[in-house]
Amino acid sequence: MNHPNKGKANYILVLAMVSLLSSLTLYCTASGFHHDDFHSFLTTDTVPVKAEPVADITNKISPTIKADTNIIVKTDTFSFRTSKNALDAPVFYHADDSMVMDIPEKKIILYGKQSNVKYLDNDLTAPLVEFDQRTNIISAHLTKDSAGNVINYVRFNQGDIKTQSDTVRFNPKTGKGISKGTYTQQDELYVYSEKFKKTEPDVFYALRGRFTTCNLDTPHFAFVSKRIKFINQKMAITGPVHPEFENVPIPVILPFGIYPMQQGRHSGLLAPSFSANETLGLSLEGLGYYKVLGEKWDLVTQANIYSYGGWTLKVNPRYYKRYRYQGNFAVGIIHLRDLDKSGTRAFQVNWQHSTDSKARPGVTFSASVNAGSSGYNNAIPNQPQRNFQNQLQSSISYSKIWKNKPFNLNVNANHNQNSNSKLININLPDIGFNVNTLYPFRRKEVIGQYKWYENIGIALNTNIKSLASFYDTTGRFFNEFGQKYQWGATHNVPISLSLPQIGNLQFSPSVSYQERWYNERYERRWDTANKKIDTVINKSFYTAREMSFGMGVSTRIFGMFTFNEKSKVQAIRHEIRPTLSASYKPDMNKSSWYTTQVDTNGRTQTFTYYERTIAGAFGLGRFGGLNFGIDNNLQMKVRNRKDTSEAAIKKITLIDGFSINSSYNFLQDSFKLAPFTLNARTNLFDKISISASAILVPYLTNDAGNFINKTIWNKKILALGKLTNANIALQTQFKGGDKKEKLAINPQQNVQVNPISGLPLNEYQQEAAYINNNPGQFANFNIPWSISFSYAFNYSRVPNGSGTGYKGSTSQNVNWTGTLNLTPKWQIGLNGSYNITQKQLGLINMYLTREMHCWQMAINVSPVGASRFFNISISPKSGLLRDLKINRTRYFYDL
Repeated sequence: MNHPNKGKANYILVLAMVSLLSSLTLYCTASGFHHDDFHSFLTTDTVPVKAEPVADITNKISPTIKADTNIIVKTDTFSFRTSKNALDAPVFYHADDSMVMDIPEKKIILYGKQSNVKYLDNDLTAPLVEFDQRTNIISAHLTKDSAGNVINYVRFNQGDIKTQSDTVRFNPKTGKGISKGTYTQQDELYVYSEKFKKTEPDVFYALRGRFTTCNLDTPHFAFVSKRIKFINQKMAITGPVHPEFENVPIPVILPFGIYPMQQGRHSGLLAPSFSANETLGLSLEGLGYYKVLGEKWDLVTQANIYSYGGWTLKVNPRYYKRYRYQGNFAVGIIHLRDLDKSGTRAFQVNWQHSTDSKARPGVTFSASVNAGSSGYNNAIPNQPQRNFQNQLQSSISYSKIWKNKPFNLNVNANHNQNSNSKLININLPDIGFNVNTLYPFRRKEVIGQYKWYENIGIALNTNIKSLASFYDTTGRFFNEFGQKYQWGATHNVPISLSLPQIGNLQFSPSVSYQERWYNERYERRWDTANKKIDTVINKSFYTAREMSFGMGVSTRIFGMFTFNEKSKVQAIRHEIRPTLSASYKPDMNKSSWYTTQVDTNGRTQTFTYYERTIAGAFGLGRFGGLNFGIDNNLQMKVRNRKDTSEAAIKKITLIDGFSINSSYNFLQDSFKLAPFTLNARTNLFDKISISASAILVPYLTNDAGNFINKTIWNKKILALGKLTNANIALQTQFKGGDKKEKLAINPQQNVQVNPISGLPLNEYQQEAAYINNNPGQFANFNIPWSISFSYAFNYSRVPNGSGTGYKGSTSQNVNWTGTLNLTPKWQIGLNGSYNITQKQLGLINMYLTREMHCWQMAINVSPVGASRFFNISISPKSGLLRDLKINRTRYFYDL
């Protein structure tokens, strides 16, 4: 019977409808009614007559008649028995167009583009759905319009399995089924098969199937096998398999294939790559094993093996606890041999640790340790950029902020090491304790404004430092550390007063008290008999202190010059920010200085006893003078003649800042005026960033080039002084296309977290994730071209080396980066540097990259420099197939 309404028909098949579709036999104990025939069951009226409650009838007859307590009320009940082939749950279905019920054949057919049937976790959507009640089989087919175009495919979801097919036949009771022309996705794999057969809840088979990581209907590449077995979210197992590129079979056949698809962490081998080194021979790099040690730990072990007998080993355990902490250790060992049979042995230790700020509010702990043999970076093969790194640095820090209290504590341990000079500096520990500004004179309950004396504030900054500096040459690390260990402390108590603004002037008085602690005194003494300088070191506890007083005033001055309304330039605005402060410092440390003879000519020199200490010595003499400076800002308003709205006026900054600062000491015997410090910065047209600084000494020089106590204005009235230091930095970049697009960046990978396991990604996973997010090996194909350029100039006045005067020393460097899209899929790039002073090229790197949708190809060449190399790499972007790559790398070194 056709439904009379040809629009959308929605039906919910509840338990009675399930009984109908499943041919359940109904038994009624009251009448002995028995129906076995499906046809008569559908046509029999079984709607019951609603019975009126007995209590209501009694009340209507006689509300005063008392109920007979001897009457026993019986409830009429019925029971039913389901057939063996009944379904276990209701079926919900929806027909977009219409529904046909074929009663003799016991079938229901749903028509419509998005017709849908749901049973338990089975969800079927298709333009044509048919249910056969006798076999419990649901069939679905795609349909085409009169032009032969597909109206809609069959989409079937069951648990984690999602498919798109031409036809589907399945039994909802057994969960088994078969489909044709089916697409499905398992993690990163896209699978197509002529036939799919599902036999178990998590197992299904494919006939003449292909699987790939390319998401196109016609993939760029695929692996083809006649028979494939899939275990959902675990693995795929194939018989003989061969690859295809652009539907062209490749005559490389493997007897079988196993493809893991389970998400999360799993122990297993790490595939190596092949390379070549001019001094170490052929190499097998990255061979290793990944081991899962538990929910919070895992381990990566990798090794490189070289044909001349060398090897390297890296052991990298990692840990992670969500919302608490994460980190990793790394121990690297190098044992290399070259053609001359000379060997290099070195090691390095790394530790990275960080805590979640929510784990313990107010408390943080982090570590970044990078220490080892001085020759490790220089010896590590096939990493030219790392070979030129001669600095190793480490830092461990702990900090605590007390809630609702003005205290905070910082404890740090630092290490830096120069692999060229083999100098090691260790700070263990550095402690900082600070008390935020307190206002001791303020009232607890404030009515009105504060009195002036209530704004007097006092604070405390305490810093305890330690240092051990020695050379890594003797091999006795701990002995050297103990002998060269020093410590010191500084205490600073600033007292401030915040005064209200007086007119356009802001006054800021200040008082400061400082105290320093030392652990040694270092003294030079002239030995008259031997005519040499002897040194005396006394280890003990020493102190020194200093006070200073000051008053500062600042203001801001604005000026504007306007132009004609028709002019493109509407106005120029100039802001001047002058500052002036007077300060006084008494000479409280005269006893910390001494004068001694330094040569046979009787020349003397003044030194401090604390010149070798960490805290440093206070200055000698009094200071009573002025500190003054002026800063400038220049802006311009420009009108767009094509735009008449208010937004047509644009503000352009001509000079971000131009400042001059100096000081004058009235109490100093000579050189009372300090050198002038000049700073300037601007960003022209929002394209060219320029910064510059200089130091000018306002004194004349003698024949030897030394400054004398005569100002330069005795000879040159308009001059500020003699230039002793200067630098200029310029940087700009231009690009085509969308201005919001970002240029490519260096592959400095941040620590990322696997969303499945929660542990940090290893270096292979980070690389795969980064390439996936940055197609074209860090190249942005949306930018048709780009140019970046930077220039740096430095000048300094240094002794000429012969003791007769001074000379100027300059250095100039240029860096550039450029990219050009040859086609929408091909990009060429070049970056490098050039030292103008030494007329020497730096590291030049050229690359050519091809965007291949699901694959990536890159060619990198460095043709000049002490380290030259080339690299050709072709690989899929998917992390699942990261080991399926073609790689050719070769390095060349200047020995």
